[in-house]
Amino acid sequence: MTPESHVPTSTGDARPVPPPGCPAHGLGAGGLHRLHEVDDLEELYEELRAEHGPVAPVLLHDDIPMWVVLGHTENLHMVRTPSLFCRDSRIWTPLKEGKVKPDHPLMPHIAWQPICSHAEGDEHKRLRGAVTGAMSTIDYRSLRRHINRHTQALVNRFCEQGRADLVGQFAEHLPMGVLCEILGMPEEFNDRMVEAARDTLKGTETSMASHAYVMEALARLTARRRAQPDEDFASHLVNHPARLTDDEVREHLRVVLLAAYEATANLIGNVLRVVLTDPGFRARLSGGQMTVPEAVEQSLWDEPPFSTVFAYFAKQDLELGGQHIRAGDGLLFGIAPGNVDPRVRPDLAANMQGNRSHLAFGGGPHECPGQDIGRAIADTGVDALLLRLPDVQLDCPEDELAWRSSIASRHLVELPVCFEPKEQQAVTDTPGTTPPQRRPDWFIGTEPPRSEPAPRPPLPPEPSSAPAAAPQLPLPPQPPSAPARPPGAWQRFLRWWRGY
Repeated sequence: MTPESHVPTSTGDARPVPPPGCPAHGLGAGGLHRLHEVDDLEELYEELRAEHGPVAPVLLHDDIPMWVVLGHTENLHMVRTPSLFCRDSRIWTPLKEGKVKPDHPLMPHIAWQPICSHAEGDEHKRLRGAVTGAMSTIDYRSLRRHINRHTQALVNRFCEQGRADLVGQFAEHLPMGVLCEILGMPEEFNDRMVEAARDTLKGTETSMASHAYVMEALARLTARRRAQPDEDFASHLVNHPARLTDDEVREHLRVVLLAAYEATANLIGNVLRVVLTDPGFRARLSGGQMTVPEAVEQSLWDEPPFSTVFAYFAKQDLELGGQHIRAGDGLLFGIAPGNVDPRVRPDLAANMQGNRSHLAFGGGPHECPGQDIGRAIADTGVDALLLRLPDVQLDCPEDELAWRSSIASRHLVELPVCFEPKEQQAVTDTPGTTPPQRRPDWFIGTEPPRSEPAPRPPLPPEPSSAPAAAPQLPLPPQPPSAPARPPGAWQRFLRWWRGY
């Protein structure tokens, strides 16, 4: 970062911290904003955009200088130009100069690791090729079946009570259950695994123990699949021609599990919140003007699962967004501010239906390889939940909803809802308001056959003095009734898409 105008010359001076509400609160040396002390990052990003343009100087913890990229075009240029920018923090100037201590709060995000998202060149091709190769083996029809079954099991836990917290009881559990199925360790899915993943991502005092719990499960999976391969993600990663070591396999399983879990849990919570708080949004969804996948894409524009990504680093002196960036400067990939760049979204209320050019999954060589998995879990899970609970309503005033925010993400704490109590359903049933009628095993068709009433015995003839009537001729056989009309192409496609 350019020191002559923005970067503080020293970070060791002891300065009193202004109280919250004071105009100086959140400001560091040179008048730069400390991102970790700001209550409303969205508002700050707009102020920085007005003052500095699409790239602005800011400070991290311990007054470490950093650039935040606010423009949509500038973000795409950064992530798509590996000749100028990389994700290898070992070239970061403050780190090389010893200003970033090993216990810096953001070191778990920034510290270099031997994984594909930090590697470059041939090593990046080898590691990412193994990850994308393993993901290419995922059967998305089976994936949707797993999502529906996990959704049924989770809704069965609270459907009879008429109340639930859709964050703590649904959004935080569904992605973990499905990801454990994908990786090949369904037996590891339980409440303890969910709590360990959440605690690891929060960075609490017990996060190290929680991280160890997750890594032990992944180590067991790696060893098991090395000895007994199966048709799952871990097996394909172990047996990929890239020949990853056990440590490399375990680390990439960790990246896939935790990154996909956090992103998908946030995405589901955000979509459900909008459905429950925006009557117009819900009306378009219920009335057929918008599908659940389109609702998910709209949420990826308005509330991406990650606000920023740590971090990219300049390989050489260059200019970006009118700012002079020096070799070794760090830049935050600004997903949330880039998505609301007025140059690409002059009207934030406009519907982005059909537009996937948001920054939620990154871009370039480090674009998220599991984005289709996250989309599938959110699409199918939200759809199945709304089929089970079509009358679900928010159970608190909207302004009482709370978020847990950080520089990297904004996580909805809870989403209390109420609904009419429902009966439980078998996890293998199609999600709906009532359990479907079971058909006989021998029947093939669209409707079960109707049982004919038993014939009544003939009545005895009445005595009569009248002459006998002429014998009745047998009626000609009636043509068989037309078979029930089979479902059309659209109905068959919907059933296939939902994994039924």
